[in-house]
Amino acid sequence: MATVRILLGFVCIAFMGSSWGAERNIIALHKVVEVAQKEIGVQEIAENSGLRVDQYNAYVGLKKVPWCASFVSWCFGQVGYSQPRTAWSPSLFPSRRIVREPVRGMVLGIYFPELKRIAHCGLVEQVKNDLIYTIEGNTNINGSREGTGVFRRLRHKRSIHRFADWTQEK
Repeated sequence: MATVRILLGFVCIAFMGSSWGAERNIIALHKVVEVAQKEIGVQEIAENSGLRVDQYNAYVGLKKVPWCASFVSWCFGQVGYSQPRTAWSPSLFPSRRIVREPVRGMVLGIYFPELKRIAHCGLVEQVKNDLIYTIEGNTNINGSREGTGVFRRLRHKRSIHRFADWTQEK
């Protein structure tokens, strides 16, 4: 009987630990969005350059490059994640990070058929049915992938090619 109680105790601890891990990831995703929200309105001074834009690119070790992925990486870095750390948007979507259903704080990737790849990314701020509210760097009010600042955008779920979760230990 004592053995059964001990085993049940281990099972309960394991179950509580696994749900705590999921809760911890949700908290981290929310913190990533909070960081991104504070950046809304940041603008380039010159093409792919400006005080804050240069900081995003410096975080990934580059200068004056398209910076949507640098912005996403920088936001995760501000919360304490060492990864992602890239300026190349396709590398934000390795198979082990892909998720089907987006939630606040996940990375989104927009596919450009003419380039045959994901060529723009951002962060999910909110999900309402099929609408995804986003925060994106290197965009503009029209949604360009070569924009001038950090903006909020509204996208339909079908327009987003991939979602990735960078808080999961995989």
